[in-house]
Amino acid sequence: MRYRLLSVVGCLLSFVPLLAQPRFVPDTDIKKVGEVEFQVPRQFTLGFTNKGDKPLSIKEVKASCGCMDISYPKSPIAAGSRGEIAVTFDAKLLGSFYKEVEVMTDASDEPQYIAIQGTVVTEVHDYSDEFPIDLGNVRLVTNTVEFEDVNMGDQPTAELRILNSDRTAFRPELMHLPPYLSAKYLPEDIPAGKAGIIRLTLDSEKLSTLGLNQTSIYLSRYMGDKIGDANEILVSAILLPSFADMSDEALAKAPELSISESSVDMGAFNGKKSITRTIMLTNSGENDLHIQQVQVFNRAISVSIDKSTIRPGKSTKLKISVSSHYMGKSKGRMRVMLITDAPRQAKQYINVDVTQD
Repeated sequence: MRYRLLSVVGCLLSFVPLLAQPRFVPDTDIKKVGEVEFQVPRQFTLGFTNKGDKPLSIKEVKASCGCMDISYPKSPIAAGSRGEIAVTFDAKLLGSFYKEVEVMTDASDEPQYIAIQGTVVTEVHDYSDEFPIDLGNVRLVTNTVEFEDVNMGDQPTAELRILNSDRTAFRPELMHLPPYLSAKYLPEDIPAGKAGIIRLTLDSEKLSTLGLNQTSIYLSRYMGDKIGDANEILVSAILLPSFADMSDEALAKAPELSISESSVDMGAFNGKKSITRTIMLTNSGENDLHIQQVQVFNRAISVSIDKSTIRPGKSTKLKISVSSHYMGKSKGRMRVMLITDAPRQAKQYINVDVTQD
């Protein structure tokens, strides 16, 4: 009987809810900042997220040397929200540096450490024109890759040019590659100050849907690097329907898509949360037109369509909305894509333009 009672008590204890706790999670353990000009103070931001379910308070932040001034949020960070610690580095000594910042929070009795690594030089090399995307120790020409007009069975390639702006050799590695992408690194180790190539190959047989297939991959900048907005690379592939087996007679009677506007000027938000415009899609062919996919490249855009099947000579409305909340928060282009069974308009873009307030 005693053992049975203990078993019941144990079961009851297992249902006791865990107490809400904050959780401090930095964007990275080591922030590599590349070259810093001698005697020119530089400010860096150390981002973090409260991944707990209770507000997070930072008690104290200490620098490992007097060469850094620090400011940090004094108000609690809500659960799921982000915060930043600002560090100003005086750059008074030439050469490589590795400095640590100690962060004490109410999430733990133990401190957490974030390191800042870089090199103070007398002259900073300006790579901003050729390699505008700065990831600290490496730079990219672009952080978006597009595979346009892919047919089933194709294996197209795209190249990412990458510059090692650090003082030591760099071995690039892409994280979160989906099954339809593979990468080759040329060279495998990029010498200091030199450029290399990451060659991406797309296996179209492994794409899941017609139209837009979009994913994020991440460039690892050092061993143990984490994924985040800073090292995100957006990859999109557009898989087209095939009309290779259509006869000349079928092609002559095929549906035809006409769009009232291929470029939509949404205007300005003027304090509104969203803007909506309506365009007309018309079937000027002889058979029913089927809109197989309506897709967006940027999460600020949303769409709705009245009918996905348009009879010959008829039209339907396509509503396009843009949210002010997501403007500037996505790397994708501001456009809408239609995938149809019209052989001459299998893929159609509608560009979306918003006037900045």
